Parts: sequence; C-alpha cells; structure tokens
Amino acid sequence: MIKVIMGSRGTGKTKKMIEIVNKAVNEEAGNVVCIEKGQNLRYNLKFSVKLIDVSEYPMELNYDTVFAYICGVYSGNYDITHIFIDSLYKLAGDDNADHAAEFLAKLERFSEATGIKFTIMISADVATAPEGISKFF
Repeated sequence: MIKVIMGSRGTGKTKKMIEIVNKAVNEEAGNVVCIEKGQNLRYNLKFSVKLIDVSEYPMELNYDTVFAYICGVYSGNYDITHIFIDSLYKLAGDDNADHAAEFLAKLERFSEATGIKFTIMISADVATAPEGISKFF
C-alpha cells in the first residue's frame, strides 16, 4: 500500500505526516521507519520510530539509490510494517514528477511483495501530479 501526501509549501503536510507516523507507532505491531534528509522531524516523532537522516550517509541521492536504500533497510529488519518518506523530491534530489511516478510504481511492486506500507510526502502543487502519483492520493 502506498499513500502520497502532496501539497504546496505551507499546506500542513508536515503536521499531517507527524500525526500519521505517531499513530502508526501506537497501532501497528511491527517497526515504523521514517526516512528524511535533514532533521526536520526529529523532535516531533515518538522515540520508538526509527528515524533515518540520509544526509548522514555518503551516497549520491537519486530515485535508484533511494530505492536501493529502502531495500537495504528492509533486508536488515523484516519486522518493518510501515516506512514514511519525508519530502521525496528533496530526498531524491529530483523534482521531476514523471521520475517520481516511476519510483512509486517500483515501490508499489516492492510493497506488494513485502507487505510494507509506505506513506510519502511530496512538496508540489497537487494539480501538477501525473496519474502515476495522483492514483496514490
């Protein structure tokens, strides 16, 4: 399952993401992971969330490396039930909506194979979302 939270800057996406992450920690039986670039959410999430700041790791970020990183995180912990991604465009260093849609299609197949739920935040106008993104609203 993939869910996308999308909206322009200042539309309340971060607040909504924080609420959903903290609710998932309380309700889900497995581990909850949140991947971000920087430390935007660090003080707002419950301590049991595995918060990963990818900027701490020396890697070139793009959609392929983000996907590989997610696979690596999962391979180290099969108890993960939900992965949250804060600011996908910022994380991947690419704000091309078509590239993001391709990434989401690949992630959807991974989700179906593993049972992991994904919630992804994208900072952009909803009207600019192609079908490959909007189908996850």
